[in-house]
Amino acid sequence: MAGKIVMIFDFDRTLIDDDSDRWVLTNMGLTHLFYQLRSTLPWNFLMSRMLEELHLQGRSVYDIAECLQQIPLHPRIIEVIRTAHALGCDLKVVSDSNEFYIRTILEHHGVYNCFSEIITNPTVVEDGGRLRIFPYHDMASSHGCNLCPPNLCKGYVLEKIQFSISESERKRLIYVGDGRNDFCPTLKLDAQDFVMPRMNFPLFDRILNNPMLVKAQVHEWRNGEELARILHELINNISNEEDIKCLTTNQLNSSECNNEAPASANEPLTVVTD
Repeated sequence: MAGKIVMIFDFDRTLIDDDSDRWVLTNMGLTHLFYQLRSTLPWNFLMSRMLEELHLQGRSVYDIAECLQQIPLHPRIIEVIRTAHALGCDLKVVSDSNEFYIRTILEHHGVYNCFSEIITNPTVVEDGGRLRIFPYHDMASSHGCNLCPPNLCKGYVLEKIQFSISESERKRLIYVGDGRNDFCPTLKLDAQDFVMPRMNFPLFDRILNNPMLVKAQVHEWRNGEELARILHELINNISNEEDIKCLTTNQLNSSECNNEAPASANEPLTVVTD
């Protein structure tokens, strides 16, 4: 019954232990320029400006990809991603990083195809070889959420995921994150769902300070090892619960059949085939 589970992951400091933006800035020599411009531009535009600088320096998208491929992914995280996918869980990434970074890292570690969706800021490589980042939301009009940055409201994305699931499917959501912008989608989760905040990070603090606003069951984690262990436990527990529900439903249906008037010994039984 793992097919009843939708697992939604933030990316930076969640699936990976590092921040992919800062990794590129640090390892490709852009730290000084970054701090010069930090207060002048929104983060999304600032990252695009940093990529423009790399292009001006003659650095290619292949150089950026090579840098990103050095970011480690905890082996237990790789294991739980593959296990969850094999069991039929629907895995998605919802991140304020960007499509090129996330795809490059997940492909390098061999788990990109385990995810049904990567919902993030889109990227394009221009004819001249420059990598550009674009906002997920149209910046010309506000998404109306004061909890999220203007380029991406994760709560809006989570609601789209919820609306895409029909009532007959009745899936359970597990949301894993660490940042301030993970609080908005957390508020959209139902009591049957789970939120997994990273301890001592902004999402954890916000949940701690606003417990009455959160309906989902909370399971905190500290590192990749602990995250993988708890995810395995949740998958097993949810699957067992769903198996029990199915068994109970089948027993009730069987009981209803037994309460019906039996066919006459002289009447042929009707065989129902699906």
